[in-house]
Amino acid sequence: MANFFPRWTNYIPLKLAICAGIAVVGVIAAFAYYATPETQRVGYMPSQPIPYNHELHVQQLGLDCRYCHSFVEHSGHANIPTANTCWNCHQHVKKDSPKLEPLRRAIDETYEGYDGRPIEWVRVHQAPDYAYFNHSAHVNRGISCESCHGDVHEMEEVYHAKSLTMGFCIDCHREPENNLRPLEEVYNLDYDPDEYLEQNRDVATLVNDFIANNDKLSGKKLSSQQKLGHYLKDHWNVAPKESCATCHR
Repeated sequence: MANFFPRWTNYIPLKLAICAGIAVVGVIAAFAYYATPETQRVGYMPSQPIPYNHELHVQQLGLDCRYCHSFVEHSGHANIPTANTCWNCHQHVKKDSPKLEPLRRAIDETYEGYDGRPIEWVRVHQAPDYAYFNHSAHVNRGISCESCHGDVHEMEEVYHAKSLTMGFCIDCHREPENNLRPLEEVYNLDYDPDEYLEQNRDVATLVNDFIANNDKLSGKKLSSQQKLGHYLKDHWNVAPKESCATCHR
């Protein structure tokens, strides 16, 4: 009796298995990329109840980061400014601007729409609950806002500029010299290590002597940031941990 199915049908299960394998690999690869902070968070720029312009307030008016985010040096968490912080200035400046209606509703008791409810700012940066991060520990050891949050002082509307993935953090813990800067420069978002060393010749001498006398660094081609960073790392005895327990406690 002749075969009911042609011979080529014998390969159908194998072909289906291969296609299924390719599909599974594709799904895993897509999830591994599209479910990461690089795609879900980088570039995230939510609309805020008040269109706060960082470039205007920081670059043009010279406002220090710590005026609004006043806990960053003393707390494990960076705080969002209260309505009172904004009102300190805006009760005198552009008080009647329609853009400031949410502020007046929150703080100005003479405003007809006053309800006393806090401004509902939309959080842009937030570490997962399972990851421990202490703001004060970083800024008090020479890590600037800019290293993690990008050029916020140039943003008309703040957005999530860097991935802040586990790999991002580990890279910094392995080579902190790429980000360490003098404490007085932590909040200087226009900081330039070349310019700093040029203006502080005594520090430059200490840095150059340290590099020259270090067998592991002497002779290497290092940028000004790396030279200064290596010096500060040794001077402050900075030794970031790389174990899982560092962040997952």
